[in-house]
Amino acid sequence: MSHNSAIQQGQASAGRPPIYGKNSRFSVMLFILLVILGIAFAGVNLFNDVSDAGGVVTSYVPFLLLGMALLIALGFEFVNGFHDTANAVATVIYTHSMTPNIAVMWSGFFNFLGVLMSSGVVAFGIISLLPVELILQAGTGTGFAMVYALLFSAIIWNLGTWWFGLPASSSHTLIGSIIGVGVANALIHGRTGTSGVDWGQALKVGYALLFSPVIGFVFSAALLLIMKRLVKKPELYTAPKSNEKPPTWIRGLLILTCTGVSFAHGSNDGQKGMGLIMLILVGTMPIAYALNRSIPAEQSPRVAALATVTQQQLLQLSPGVTPPAAPHTVLTDYVRTGTMNANVMPALAALTGAIGNQIRQYGTVEKIPAQAVSNTRNDMYLASETIKHMKSDEQLKIPAQTQHDLDALKVELDNATRFIPWWVKVVVAIALGLGTMVGWRRIVVTVGEKIGKTHLNYAQGASAELVAMATIGAADVFGLPVSTTHVLSSGVAGTMAANRSGLQMSTLRNLLMAWVLTLPVSILLSATLYWLFTHF
Repeated sequence: MSHNSAIQQGQASAGRPPIYGKNSRFSVMLFILLVILGIAFAGVNLFNDVSDAGGVVTSYVPFLLLGMALLIALGFEFVNGFHDTANAVATVIYTHSMTPNIAVMWSGFFNFLGVLMSSGVVAFGIISLLPVELILQAGTGTGFAMVYALLFSAIIWNLGTWWFGLPASSSHTLIGSIIGVGVANALIHGRTGTSGVDWGQALKVGYALLFSPVIGFVFSAALLLIMKRLVKKPELYTAPKSNEKPPTWIRGLLILTCTGVSFAHGSNDGQKGMGLIMLILVGTMPIAYALNRSIPAEQSPRVAALATVTQQQLLQLSPGVTPPAAPHTVLTDYVRTGTMNANVMPALAALTGAIGNQIRQYGTVEKIPAQAVSNTRNDMYLASETIKHMKSDEQLKIPAQTQHDLDALKVELDNATRFIPWWVKVVVAIALGLGTMVGWRRIVVTVGEKIGKTHLNYAQGASAELVAMATIGAADVFGLPVSTTHVLSSGVAGTMAANRSGLQMSTLRNLLMAWVLTLPVSILLSATLYWLFTHF
């Protein structure tokens, strides 16, 4: 008898699912086919976008460099898929609601759909944590050092925790990597490390990541207790026997919650890779991706007029102050430090006026020439970030009409600079979906067997999944990146505690250690990599 067969027999006798079975030939062929189709789809769309934007392909070297960067970014999403999505399938596998291979493919498909239907808000919420000067330098060596440091540090930590079967947070890892790059960039330029990160946005994201496991634990425990009081069906609270399928209605509920968590995970976590990919595209192919060329032509005159009106209003708020000769420097310092001075309003007025003049000069965003798109995009992005910081400054008193026009202008600027092409969503969806089909076993075993002392029952699985689905879905609506891993693992622990099933403290200690170490390790790792890459 082979080693795998012995393991499977032991599992079956204990009522555990056949986790260690081999992948079918069909699933392997499907995996290879989707990889080839995804790469080909991305390549064709890249060439088409550059051609449509008026670019002339004189060398294929930039495309090769871009392809390498995109593959690494998609590699991050792939690792995210088999690292995080295992949480979604653990409950249906351990309650025998679905066989492991079917559950994994099912989850991968709904991860795919979740990415395709995502809003993009989370993507740019993550990107806004980066220092604004690095985002404005996306096409320079410094910009590439930033992107590569982020991706490599996130992949290294995710693979390390996966190897030990610890469901750590990909969201925590990426945010720690972003903070590390920001701190290193500030130190390299002779500033204090704390000046390199938008701490307001970091705290907002940090609270979401901090409270999501608490929500998972408390609400999953509460939901289980409510179910026990209201639904008097003993089979719901009994661990599965051997490979026996659960009652039809319970099985349907568990599959529904697995589907919801997979979809919510795709819609939230898939956006993190999208944001990084857009940074790469803007930096390497600005002619095609710096500005959203799909904005309707009739909208451009209105945006130009709004920019001019806003310019006049800002100048009226700073009578007698001459606009500075270097508005970009003034506004970059303001966004980085949050310190208002007399030059900020005139500088923003000068920048909004310049944006309005550029749009008026060329007629539409689509007609802005290739050599000007990077500068126009940077002007728009910096103006939008300045308006955001001014609105959050409680000591700054801006007239209601001026604030209304600033908000309207920010919406238009964001439409022009914060967009995600359809093909980017598709290839990220493929990478995340395929990641679900590979390497899921280690994390599934931890969630299904090593958190509680007893076998996961139907009600526990449904409670943890329902809370995870609702929490991640709500976070997606508000543009907050939360950890599927934290919510679901905490939810399973909460149901075990509420059911008095007992908790395996050694596993919980390892989980807690991984969660606590994720931020400092990823900060240190990305800061070190960024410092190294800037020297190349």
